[in-house]
Amino acid sequence: MNHLENLIAEYYDWKGYLVKRNIKVGRRTKGGWEMELDVVAFNPHTAHLIHLEPSLDAFKWSERERRFSKKFEKAKQYIFKEVFTWLDKKTPVEHLAIVSSHPKGRDKLAGAKLYSVDEFVSVVRREIVKHGKMLKSAIPEQYPLLRTMQLSHCGYNRAI
Repeated sequence: MNHLENLIAEYYDWKGYLVKRNIKVGRRTKGGWEMELDVVAFNPHTAHLIHLEPSLDAFKWSERERRFSKKFEKAKQYIFKEVFTWLDKKTPVEHLAIVSSHPKGRDKLAGAKLYSVDEFVSVVRREIVKHGKMLKSAIPEQYPLLRTMQLSHCGYNRAI
């Protein structure tokens, strides 16, 4: 799992979601898998189900559209069959594509909400800053990336 996937998984786990990461789905009869879903998260309190596919690729948008379409279609096919099998199949799935840039006027990729890495990290940062200084409200140690961000943005005892 890459650094961005780790940050995404930590963030959603910290926010109370059940998180599955790097899930191979669609076992092939001759071996291997059809697809790997990067991060799938479910909030049991709100019934929010989200599938996130981050990529730092340098492909043209047409190629991204093709690749992400396949990922999101396979997710629809396998999330209820192999990932969260106990969920009602009518549960809406929010798809989120996180890529290096978010050009003006393009808000979707393969039907999914489009975020740039910077936009996603900004969302995480805002939540961490709201959480406050580490001395008074430390993010749990099982989230090392979030804790590092808390130290860098809020400080231990005072803002840096």
